[in-house]
Parts: sequence; structure tokens; C-alpha cells
Amino acid sequence: MPLTDLPLDSLRSCTGEVAEPADLDAFWAGSLALARRHDLAVELSPYTGPALPALRIDDVRFAGWNGDRIAAWLIRPAHLPGPLPVLVEFIGYSGGRGLPVDRTGWAAAGFAHLVVDTRGQGHDTPDPDPDVTGGQWVGGFMTRGIDDPATHYYRRALVDCARAVDVAHALPSLGVEVDTARVVVRGASQGGAFSIAAAALSGDRVAAALVDVPFLCDVRRGTHLAGDGPYLEVVTYLRRHSPEKAERAFTTLSYVDGVNLAARARVPALFSVALMDPVCPPSTVFAAYNRWGHDDREIDVWEFADHAGGAGHQTQRQLRFLDRRGLR
Repeated sequence: MPLTDLPLDSLRSCTGEVAEPADLDAFWAGSLALARRHDLAVELSPYTGPALPALRIDDVRFAGWNGDRIAAWLIRPAHLPGPLPVLVEFIGYSGGRGLPVDRTGWAAAGFAHLVVDTRGQGHDTPDPDPDVTGGQWVGGFMTRGIDDPATHYYRRALVDCARAVDVAHALPSLGVEVDTARVVVRGASQGGAFSIAAAALSGDRVAAALVDVPFLCDVRRGTHLAGDGPYLEVVTYLRRHSPEKAERAFTTLSYVDGVNLAARARVPALFSVALMDPVCPPSTVFAAYNRWGHDDREIDVWEFADHAGGAGHQTQRQLRFLDRRGLR
């Protein structure tokens, strides 16, 4: 994949051109208030899969948007004394929490690792909201309910992310020894977008954000540049409709755009960007990074990487970033 976006010097000053809805803060405050009418109702059950004696693993269920039950794994080192820091991880597009055996690294690093399933995408968390079948949409999730921010798929999904942070803070009441002053959010691609949202919507309940090659940032530019991935769902949808439909769609998407939400985050952040990324163009990532609402921010640039970003090398940098801030 060749370089197809701006030169790096231009990227470093890119802030995007995303319209900010006048009622954005009220929209999200109201959305969270609606969700929190439902008790969080966290349930932990011991994992019944093959034994991993170095780990303690629980199947977690909690109430997300509209009280819908969201699945997660809680994976902890079995023999480290608490209280442990918490790493809340969100998953990339079309993926789910998977199996605990695939996600042992952060527990090995000393974290209580909460791996959150994604509604409608992970196998263990359906998206029962009736709005997903209303109106017209293209296969996937980007255009579900896109005529109105109140019915859009990502309103539900982003609220689930904030509720997952609430779960991290509820763990001590369930007998899990964690340090709620060290709750970190992490994710790549869609998970990166979710990490931005969780940091923005959860205030001081998050201590830091690790944001890799994030999706849902400067969405309109993403649809213009992306050669692969979910932005093309929006392109296909709008190709079939009038220009007026396009403006309505991008207005809806502005409510979930990471550029707008990043400006509301108030915690340290480590971003990463891949300059040969065909899914999340580098300028869209830098737009969110440059709008981040806390001065303590860094970005790792992977010159020759595609959407996989820095992979394990980036994880090592994330651990060092957290160590320098006393979050491990």
C-alpha cells in the first residue's frame, strides 16, 4: 500500500474539518442518563474453558444501552497481589471478545484486563434495538439508523463503552482487588474510536487512553480517501441517495466522530498512526490526535505500516508510556 495521504509535516498540523453539533454535549449527557436508568447489574462467572493456571478468568455480563446485556472477559494474573490496574479493551470492526487464550498479554503485564464484546459484532452480544432494521442501510454497521443520531448504531455502541468503564469501577464491590484510580482504555481501529469515546464520556473515571489507528475520525474525509474497510459502506449508501441524504448522514456521524469527542477527553493519551493505512487514512487519525483535550499526548508514527499499525512493537511502547505515568 503506497502513501496516499498528506506529507508527514502537513499531517502534524491537521485538525480536520468536522462540524460540531451545537447540542453534542447535551446529546451524550442525555444518552448516558438514559442508559444509567438501568442498574449496571454486573455478573461474574468463573471461566469454564481449558485451565490456564497462571490466570484467573471470569465471564462478565453487564447492562449497556437500554439495559442490553454486554459480554466481556475479566482476565487477571492469578498470583499477583492487588489492587491491580485495569485495562479496558475495545475491539476492532466486526470482531468480538474472542477467547481468553488469545488475550493473555495484558494480564501477564500485571493488569486486570477487561475485554469488552461489541454489540451485534461479537458472538456473545446481540444488538436487539429495533432501529437496526428500520429505514435503508448498507450491510455492516456504519449506516444503521444513520438518518438520526438518536437511532444510529454507534450511539448504542459508544454508550456501552462508557458503561464498561463503569464496570471497571464497580469491580471492588464484587470482591475484585483493582485500583480504580488506574483505569486505562485501549483499542485499535474501531476499538480506538471506542477508546476515544470512553475517555471523552467517562471524565475522570479514566486515567489514560491508548488509541491505535482509530476509526470514526474525520469521517467525511475518511470516506473520500479510504480504499478499504467500513468507510466504504457509507460511500455505497450515499451513492444510492440524493445529496440531501448525504448531508443528513454526515450530520448524524458528527455526533460520534472521534475528532469532536477527542476535544472532550481530559486524560493523557498515546496514539499510533500508520502512514500506509488504507482503512483509516493518517490525516483522520492526526485530526483526532491534534484535537485531543489534554496536553499530555504522544503519537507513534509507523512509516511503512498498513492498518495493522505497530502491532507488538506498539504494545511495548504503550507499556512504557503507562510506566512513565505510574499507571502500572
